[in-house]
Amino acid sequence: MMLDDTDRALINRLQDDLPLSSRPFAAVGAELGLSETEVIERTKAMKDAGAITRFGPFFDVAAMGGAFCLCAMEVPTDRFEEVMTEVNDFPEVAHNYERDHALNMWFVLATETPEGIADTAARIERKTGLQVLCFPKLQEFFIGFRVNA
Repeated sequence: MMLDDTDRALINRLQDDLPLSSRPFAAVGAELGLSETEVIERTKAMKDAGAITRFGPFFDVAAMGGAFCLCAMEVPTDRFEEVMTEVNDFPEVAHNYERDHALNMWFVLATETPEGIADTAARIERKTGLQVLCFPKLQEFFIGFRVNA
């Protein structure tokens, strides 16, 4: 998909705070000279084409009583696809990716309570027969990552 100037402006605008209103896409559209429908359709088209990979809010899970944890596993190469599917079946798995390292599978757990991390890791271990290493966050840094399209 080739992005035009309007798509680029929309990507840049959607990385900022969305208006707190019942129709935020209408408000963004008004800023960019687009209709609400155009904003929604362009955003969906860019997502479907892979120009953007995710559009959604980030929540402070800890402030809501939950927890996040980075986890890793050493998965035999011949079992990687099988284990990836098993791990991804857990709704607590936020994302999962492969690395070129002895610890070749990394994923993030997001649970409703801090205790849910250990419980979910144990359930993954039982399902896969492989050890889950948990790397809890010790300190949070907000880097304000933003990409200009």
